[in-house]
Order: sequence, then C-alpha cells, then structure tokens
Amino acid sequence: MQHFLSLLDWSSADLKQLIEEAIFLKREYQTGGNRPVLQGKSLAMVFQKPSLRTRISFEMGMQHLGGYAFYVGPNEIGLGVRESIADVARVLSGYVSGIMARVFDHEHVEELAKWATVPVINGLSDYNHPCQAMADVLTIWEEFGGDIEGRIVAYLGDGNNVTRSLLFAAAKFGFRLVFCGPEGYYLDAETIRRAEDASFLDCYDVAETPEEAVANADVIYTDTWTSMGQEAEAEQRRRIFPPYQVNETLVANAPRHAIVLHCLPAHRGEEITDGVADGPQSRIFQQAHNRLHAQKAILARLLRG
Repeated sequence: MQHFLSLLDWSSADLKQLIEEAIFLKREYQTGGNRPVLQGKSLAMVFQKPSLRTRISFEMGMQHLGGYAFYVGPNEIGLGVRESIADVARVLSGYVSGIMARVFDHEHVEELAKWATVPVINGLSDYNHPCQAMADVLTIWEEFGGDIEGRIVAYLGDGNNVTRSLLFAAAKFGFRLVFCGPEGYYLDAETIRRAEDASFLDCYDVAETPEEAVANADVIYTDTWTSMGQEAEAEQRRRIFPPYQVNETLVANAPRHAIVLHCLPAHRGEEITDGVADGPQSRIFQQAHNRLHAQKAILARLLRG
C-alpha cells in the first residue's frame, strides 16, 4: 500500500505520471466532467489546522471522481490527546477508503500512515506540503509546455514547509530552486542533503540578494512570512523580511517570461504587493485551482486500486 507523505517517497517517473494524469483529469473535467472512477470510495479529511484550499479541493476532487469526502475537525478527534493516533488510524481504516490529514506535527501524519490499513495523504504538516508542490509543478508544467527540467524557481522569504516541498520537487522534476531569505531562516542542512541525494541535477542554490535570485528566474515564488503556529514571531518577522518582498521593482529585474506564484493565503502588502499578485505575470489563482486537479490525480492513484 502506498501513501503520499513526501515527494521523496515517490520516484520521478511516478510523480511525472501523476502530473500527466492531473492534466488529463483537468481537461476531462473542463469538457464535460470526470468519469466516476472513485464511485463507492470515501475519504476522511482530518484537520488540526483551518483551511480554504485544502478542504474544498479535496472535497470537490472526491465529488468530481464519484466518491465522498467528509470533514473531521480537531475537536472531534484530538489526535494524540483524546485518543491515540494509532487507535484513530485503525478505527478510520475500517470506515473509509483513505485518510487525508492536515496537521502541525509531521510525526502525526507519519504515525497515521504507520497504523492505517488505507492510504494516507499529507494535506500539510509543519515539515512539508507535498500536495501544494504538485499543484506548483502542474502550474509550471502548463506555463512552459512540459519543459520543466533545468528551469529556475527563485524562492524569496522563509525556509518553511512550502520551501522544503519545492526543493523536493526540484530534486524529482529536475529544476533548480534558488533560495533568498534572511540569515537564520534558511532550510536546514539535512533537508538540503536529502534533496541533493535524490536529485539527478544540481537542484539548490542560495542567492545573496533578491535581485540576484530573480535575474535568471523562470518562476518567482513567495509565501507568508509568518505561518500558522508562528504568530508569536509575527512582529519580529515583519521587521526582518521586508527586503524580500516580491514587488513590481523586483519583478522588473526578472526575465519578461517569468511567472509569479504564491501558495496562499497572501498577506498583501507584506510578502507580495497587489500590483504583482494581480498583475500579468501572476499565476497564483491558476496555481490555487490546480490544487484540485493535482490532488484528483493523487486520489485516483491511491484509492482506485
């Protein structure tokens, strides 16, 4: 049985097949609707963190494919508090075809996978966000006609779970992630080592300035400076991160064909300006919509059998 916890758990060939399946499912949906390939299948969506895109894209993805998804909030389970994660995994496995979990601690989703007898999908953890990375790759793939190998993705801001997933995507799909952020907020050495071990090309670099980072970029990517669970650091981060804002001046330093991505939610006026988020090079809403189609491919692969 296969889970979807990290891109590093999957081969490059299998991940590329998932992207191709996502493209097929997106076209099929736009030209009359998807076939009910998951008819009779069910997905439990376990949430510790609130969500817009994750909940609705998974719920609608299951519906489009003929299946059924339902929300299980933090007060209903209390993973590891009200009931052990092992017990939750084994109970849910008797009710549903698959489990999607959006959690704080990555060990929680790993333990769900350890004890579950159905596929488990990481809808987000504090370690990585593989479903978001697949939507990102799908968006880049569409923009450049599948020509993704060797592309440069410039990431500005905090070395967080989204950055880590982008680096794992770079390792698996053959593009290069150029990171630029304040000292003390870089990705950890173990993450970089794991990505480089999994990569067949040079997949990671660090730029000293934002201008250097975007100079040859095909994609400019940013995320919120303060993620959920970091609220106590918000004021400090607002003082440190402004030089890494993605604004019109910075984007003008990039090649004209470069696109701008943001995994959302965006704090407009902080990490990204309205002029860029709503500008002609922005693909952030196409990227958000692609969560639906990338995840449908994952659901179809794991639950179809």
